[in-house]
Amino acid sequence: MNVVSAQGLSGPLPQHHLSDDLLAAYAAGSLDEASSLFVASHLTLCPTCRHRASMLDDVGGVLLEDIAPVAMSAGALDAVLNRADGFADSAMNKAANDEPVSLADHRETVSGKDLPAPMRRYYGCDLDGIVWKRQGGGVSVASVPGLRDGSHAFMLKVEAGRAVPQHTHGGNELVMVLKGAYSDAAGRFGRGDVELADGDIDHQPKAEAGEDCICLAVTDAPLRFTGRMGWLLNIFVKM
Repeated sequence: MNVVSAQGLSGPLPQHHLSDDLLAAYAAGSLDEASSLFVASHLTLCPTCRHRASMLDDVGGVLLEDIAPVAMSAGALDAVLNRADGFADSAMNKAANDEPVSLADHRETVSGKDLPAPMRRYYGCDLDGIVWKRQGGGVSVASVPGLRDGSHAFMLKVEAGRAVPQHTHGGNELVMVLKGAYSDAAGRFGRGDVELADGDIDHQPKAEAGEDCICLAVTDAPLRFTGRMGWLLNIFVKM
């Protein structure tokens, strides 16, 4: 389990945070689209990680300033200028539909919204507009639409008081709570909290009573169900 826990935070602020490695990869622009969406969404809810991400962004700028210059090849300037013209045209077209995003923008400013702003841009709605696909056992899913690089993210809804079937992971799984809360062997996870699980983790998260638990999940391999009926679930349930 690779979870960074905050100390001394209370109330609605997240208690389980993104790792330094994940924040550094986000600042460097090296994450896939699903993972970038996950990090951006967490940053809207977590002032602690916004501060850490801003520090990493500043460190990256200093490192770039310290890199020794390298001689350019013949024609490199013209090639760069031509590409810049193309990027400018593309950016102008994209700006008509998308809002610019920077670290300074990663804060939730719209009250009464359950989905962080980066997720609303993908779904085009808030939670009340999501179409869920039932998986059985009180569990429903809704894939994140529009991911263009083949990465995979989905929302998972677990009815209050119900548990996800016991499972482990074929790869890595990032989970962040958007509404409600759940508990497993690693502790309690409420709104904005992040949990990272891998093939060494075999757990059965259970939603708290009183409110359905809704999470954003990013996986790079299917779950492997391990409970008493795991063999059957592995045939029929795909998450």
